[in-house]
Amino acid sequence: MGAQIREVREVSSKRAVEVSLHSHIRGLGLNEKGEPLPVADGLVGQIEARRSAAVVVELVRQGKMQGKGVLLVGPPGTGKTALAYAIARELGEDTPFVTLHGSEVYSLEAKKTEVLMRAVRKAMGIRIREVRKVYEGAVKELKIAYGKHPFNPYMRIPKEARITLVTKDDSLTLTVGEEITSQFLRLGIKRGDLIWIDAETGSVHKMGRVKGVEKARYYDVDVWEVSGELPAGPVKKEKEITRVFTFNDLDVAVASQRISIIGFLGVELEREIDEEVRRSVNSQVKKLIDEGRAEMIPGVLFIDDAHLLDLECFAFLSKIMESEFAPIIIMATNRGMTKIHGTDIEAPHGIPLDILDRLLIIPVRPYSRDEIKEIVKIRAEEEEVNLTEEALELLADLGTTYSLRYAIQLLRPSSVIASKKGRNEVRAEDVTEASKLFMDTKRSIQFIKEFEGSLLR
Repeated sequence: MGAQIREVREVSSKRAVEVSLHSHIRGLGLNEKGEPLPVADGLVGQIEARRSAAVVVELVRQGKMQGKGVLLVGPPGTGKTALAYAIARELGEDTPFVTLHGSEVYSLEAKKTEVLMRAVRKAMGIRIREVRKVYEGAVKELKIAYGKHPFNPYMRIPKEARITLVTKDDSLTLTVGEEITSQFLRLGIKRGDLIWIDAETGSVHKMGRVKGVEKARYYDVDVWEVSGELPAGPVKKEKEITRVFTFNDLDVAVASQRISIIGFLGVELEREIDEEVRRSVNSQVKKLIDEGRAEMIPGVLFIDDAHLLDLECFAFLSKIMESEFAPIIIMATNRGMTKIHGTDIEAPHGIPLDILDRLLIIPVRPYSRDEIKEIVKIRAEEEEVNLTEEALELLADLGTTYSLRYAIQLLRPSSVIASKKGRNEVRAEDVTEASKLFMDTKRSIQFIKEFEGSLLR
């Protein structure tokens, strides 16, 4: 399935929440006229940068970004990653978003160009629509027949099943083989479940539970929510199925078919996907799109610390931007004039001038104190850290004096300190204690200077 970013939450008597750093961002925070609001969709400030990003989104929707990329330039902690993520969310929920750090391309397992190509392919999605013959309905009856295991006569295995599916208007009893029966057991199918079976592949899909099925048992607390009444219409019907894949998913699927044959012959497998496989996938995707059975989902490949890439990587990305199938490439850097990685050539942001000419450069400026305060407040709500007004003000001051990242990093430690004191709210004294326990970058440099003679070089 397409690559997607989701929150992971655990609910227990004492709730623990794990959220990603940018899980609170829902989009660019634009009004009806496409203008950025001061605070919206998890974003704060950066009005000029968000206005530029909105233009980029419109160019993507109009299909006019081919041959271009985006470069976000600004000091550390100014929301470059957040802005890239917001662009992806603005393009749609199914839009793949892939993050790659500039240092990750220097892998020992694969060539630089292969690492980049995999990231590129993961950042391109395809939505495939198919009309399939299916059996869909609520399970009224399910009987499974068992037989002896071919190698162990004392063990019984499922051989076949007899299942009755019902709707408001129809009822149909099917006899299915061992493969589909195994899926019933694996999915825990029982009376009252709403399922559909692909008539062509035999794939079984459970959609939930419905009311009104005789002898079905319902619980106050269940893994599957009881969604409603029986569906209408016939059990056997044609159904439009929509599936989302990344190009990398398709590459791996095609390559695995070839690998199984090569592996059977005892030939050592390559760690990289053959270019012929990717050309084959591109050809099949293009055919599906031309036939109207699929559509492209332009994803976002975000390369952080792009100044760590070398000339070979930049040349490869330039070629990708011009290709027929390419994601929106967004790079970010916090460097000014610096040497291109691996050379003695100085260039703006450590990026060759011929690549810079292809990039729409968006400046990202430092936040004001009020904006830092608002961002800390949003993150505290997202991480379920209850701050007093005094604690929030202190964190805003620390974010202004040191950095926004430092202020946000103190949220969790401050919460732990408060909980040890038997409180569920974080006070200013908890933030002060946390700031004494954990240094910021500036105080870390002072520490180095103070103990320079004792530290190893």
